[in-house]
Amino acid sequence: MRLAYFISFLLIISCNNEPEWKYLFNGENLDGWEIKIREHKIGENYNNTFKVDNGTIKVSYEEYDEFDKKFGHIFYVKEKFKNYHLSLDYKFSGSHLKGAPSWSIKNSGIMLHCQDPYTMLIDQEFPISSEAQLLGGLGEGERSTANMCSPGTDVDIDGSLAKYHCINSLSKTFHEDDWVNVEVIVYSDSLIQHFAEGEKVLTYTNLRVGGDKVPGNFLDKIGMPLTEGYISLQSEGHPVSFRNIKIKKL
Repeated sequence: MRLAYFISFLLIISCNNEPEWKYLFNGENLDGWEIKIREHKIGENYNNTFKVDNGTIKVSYEEYDEFDKKFGHIFYVKEKFKNYHLSLDYKFSGSHLKGAPSWSIKNSGIMLHCQDPYTMLIDQEFPISSEAQLLGGLGEGERSTANMCSPGTDVDIDGSLAKYHCINSLSKTFHEDDWVNVEVIVYSDSLIQHFAEGEKVLTYTNLRVGGDKVPGNFLDKIGMPLTEGYISLQSEGHPVSFRNIKIKKL
């Protein structure tokens, strides 16, 4: 009951004080963004994984022979965000890279409340964050998008600790390789909501450091609320593009 009241109160505030959208990507270059790829120093764009292509940020594997666990992220580093509404479009293309894990077919993500990329270990696969997982359909069966995964974090679903590392949303499956819009509304560590094509598909609360994927240099922070952080986009084995990356503070 208290949570429902809190959510209603926050939404009323948001509607009465409507902020303006700010674009995080200018469509021309990667100014304001920083790259961290596993086993490489921050700022090293191994094999041109991240590039600007026709007004989009594209995850490309054209210069790869195989994946070799080169999980990567591109961070917007101009500022941290705490209470915000983020929106972007994503689109998968091409073929899954040789050597990438099978679960990463048509799989990427928006990483929310990320740790500072300069604190990531050289072999760290994912930043501490809450992931809005972006998936594409495989031609048959159901495969939701705007799911939640929790690298180095714990969250609550309906007031209880989430039982699994990834929690599926209620979204429909997008089988075609078309542009899909995903939005997230974040109120610090208290409330996060995911939307796919305008429909709310997932809500969770109480974001904090935890789980079994906490890097060694953050073990003393287990249980600490994640009240703010950076935003990053993921590369994990399948070509994907991002556009219309915009945010408004709440």
